[in-house]
Amino acid sequence: MFGSRSSKEEKASAADKVSAGPSQPRDPQAPKGRPTPKRAVAQSQRKAVVASTGNRKEDAKRARERRREEMARQREALANGDERYLPARDKGPVRRFVRDFVDSRFSVAEMFLPLAVVILVLSMIRVPSIQNVALMLWLGVIVLIILDSIGLWFRLRKALNERFADEPRRGAVAYGLMRTLQMRRLRLPKPQVKRGERP
Repeated sequence: MFGSRSSKEEKASAADKVSAGPSQPRDPQAPKGRPTPKRAVAQSQRKAVVASTGNRKEDAKRARERRREEMARQREALANGDERYLPARDKGPVRRFVRDFVDSRFSVAEMFLPLAVVILVLSMIRVPSIQNVALMLWLGVIVLIILDSIGLWFRLRKALNERFADEPRRGAVAYGLMRTLQMRRLRLPKPQVKRGERP
C-alpha cells in the first residue's frame, strides 16, 4: 500500500519535470552538441533517405553511381569552368577573380618544375664548374620565385580589398599563390582569360 503511493508520487514528479522541460527557453548561445551540416550534405542525406530501397547492396550501388556522376560533373566543370559543379574550394566570385588575376599574368613560379628538371640534370654532370652553375641557377630561381610571390601577394590583396570589400576573402591570396606554382596548361579549373587580359 505504501509502495504504490510512493511510486505514484515519483511518476507525478517525473511527469512534472517532463512537462516543465520544453517550456524553458533554450539559450541561443548554448551549443547544440553537433555542427550544422552544409546544405549539399543535408540534401544528399535527404536524398539517400528517400531513395533507400531497403536492400543494402542496391543502396550501395546507387550511392557509387551517384558519386561517379558527381565526380564526372566536377571534372567537366574543372575543364570548362562551370561554377555550379566546381569543388567547394574553387567556388564563388572571389575565387574566380583570383584565378583570373593569376592566369592573366606570367609568374616565375609556374616555370619552377621545368627549371628544376634542367638544374637537376646539370647538377648530375660530374664537372665542378657546371655543378657550380647549377647551384647558382637553383639559388637564383628560388630568389626570383620568392620576390615574384611577394609582389603578387601585395597586388592581389589590394585588388581583393578594392573589388570585394564586403565579402569573405579568407585564404584567397594563398589560393592564388598555390595556383602560380602550377604550369598554366595544367591548372584546374582551366584558365578562362588570356595573358595580359585584366579580370
